[in-house]
Amino acid sequence: MNLCIVTAAAMIEVATSSFTLGWTHSIEKTRWEEDWRVSEQGLVLEEARIENMGAGMEPGPDARFDGTWWRWKPKVPPLPELLLRRSDAIPQGWGLCTDGQCRRIGAAGETADVVALRACD
Repeated sequence: MNLCIVTAAAMIEVATSSFTLGWTHSIEKTRWEEDWRVSEQGLVLEEARIENMGAGMEPGPDARFDGTWWRWKPKVPPLPELLLRRSDAIPQGWGLCTDGQCRRIGAAGETADVVALRACD
């Protein structure tokens, strides 16, 4: 299964079965990252991690601190798609990394207000 990045104007197919989505929290200015797997059931959230806790940045109840990150496995079912909305509060948007290659999505100046991530058909 590959990952599809979809906007109103285009679709990009990325040859990968996993990706990391990362961003900086708009209020706390703290890094948040999530590891996702692309499956036939949809997008599976494997792990979430944050550098520090704060408003809206509470780790899961099973979180463990490794000296840098609070890490946990969120208990959510596979998602058919993940919608990311561009926000002026986060002008740098999201970083989407696969196999050591990263790209920005939803950054200020981009024309797409919403980007959908989903498993490609």
